[in-house]
Amino acid sequence: MKLQLYSAADVNRALPMAEAIEGVKAGYVQLSAGRVQSPLRTPLNVSPDDVTLIMPFYAPPAAEADSGALGLKLVSVFGSNTGRGLPLIHSIVMAVDASSGAPLALIEGGSLTAIRTGAASGAATDVLARPDASVVAIFGSGVQARRQLEAVCTVRPIERAYVYSLMGAEAFAAEMSGRGPIPDEIIIAATPREALAAADVVCAATTTRTPVFDGNDVRPGTHINGIGSFTPEMQEIDALTVRRASVFVDSVEAVLAEAGDLIIPLNAGEIDLDHISAELGEVIAGHKPGRTSAEQITFFKSVGVSVQDAMAARIILRNGPALGLGATVEL
Repeated sequence: MKLQLYSAADVNRALPMAEAIEGVKAGYVQLSAGRVQSPLRTPLNVSPDDVTLIMPFYAPPAAEADSGALGLKLVSVFGSNTGRGLPLIHSIVMAVDASSGAPLALIEGGSLTAIRTGAASGAATDVLARPDASVVAIFGSGVQARRQLEAVCTVRPIERAYVYSLMGAEAFAAEMSGRGPIPDEIIIAATPREALAAADVVCAATTTRTPVFDGNDVRPGTHINGIGSFTPEMQEIDALTVRRASVFVDSVEAVLAEAGDLIIPLNAGEIDLDHISAELGEVIAGHKPGRTSAEQITFFKSVGVSVQDAMAARIILRNGPALGLGATVEL
């Protein structure tokens, strides 16, 4: 049996952000329509700060020439790695032939996860942010934050970018300034309020368990992407912001199981289930409305669903051979 191996460098070439955003959009539509199998991930809690997640997926063929996407992702989020000089996230994706069940490829999952997570916010920003949005604020300065910035700048003509982070903001600004569609200058904000003062789009990509900004400081008309918190105990976005915003999610089932940003205010009686306006796939498909006014605050909460990995893997398997990427091993 032959297996194709795709490295992080291969993934970065085979999965350009613009294609990833369109792939995630298509995946969200299929998810909301019930056409894919993207079950809740299975967590293996290694320690209070360290978890390994198992995320299977199956997306049937979308067209006659399409073979579908079958496989799983194994992803470890080890908070304890930050003190060891190791990456927060390690991951691998196995793609399986949907017609025979035979393994097709092993794909480095850290890069795939970062791109597809950025693409989720790119999709939400494209659908929900004001068309004239030109200023973005990024909370966080890690790998995920970098892809968030790239994705937002891919779908909107961003002229100014702010970053607020407790550490690493200088390195973030130096690395990302002028990269691709990103503005030449990234402004390091001294406070969360400064980052929000002119922001049209906000991305929160941190590992904090407490809110990263005060909802009183969010301007009318702002679009917010929250992707950092992924457990019921983590609350990256405060309850006031949630109450002020129209809330959109990747998967209602997933956020009600994992998103502390929504679970905490729900349990406190500060919002009810009707406060969730729609899944993003329903908005993309035209079944439910998205932004309805220029003054509306919109909040997209994503905990990550495996259909994103399915779409990303499909793109890599399509582009990889054409670009001469990957290495073949015989098992």
